[in-house]
Amino acid sequence: MPDTSETLGVISDTHGLLRPEAIEALRGCAQIIHAGDVGSAHILDQLRSIAPTVAVKGNVDTEPWAAALPQSRVIEFGGHSIYMIHIIGQMNLPPPPNISVVVFGHSHQPSIEDRNGVLFLNPGSAGPRRFKLPISVGYLAVESGKLRARILELEVDR
Repeated sequence: MPDTSETLGVISDTHGLLRPEAIEALRGCAQIIHAGDVGSAHILDQLRSIAPTVAVKGNVDTEPWAAALPQSRVIEFGGHSIYMIHIIGQMNLPPPPNISVVVFGHSHQPSIEDRNGVLFLNPGSAGPRRFKLPISVGYLAVESGKLRARILELEVDR
């Protein structure tokens, strides 16, 4: 795990399952963001016991507890603006001005991509395995004033 003093933990697509491996991977992060398909209010409670946590609503977050979750949001971290949305196809492109990073989920496929100077990060799914895709979380760390992304594939039995 990276130095957590200026590290944002990024998780998505838990679908009601917060694995012990994901908890351990996020422990010590300064903040956690969940990019949707949380699946249960209990997941956010568990994440908040690790670090301050914010989330956006995913397409499976339809229960009354999820009504308070926005479809998208912008947060500030390490002097950078981070745009969060679950389904990237629902975002108006290009991203809003002054956004350094776009964090999204939905596909369960982890990815890091630079698009015209904006970092796009999908941490993949930390919940139930889908097809043969990895179980993973992501990190955003401030290094020399810039945000750097990293994906950590979790070693899980199922």
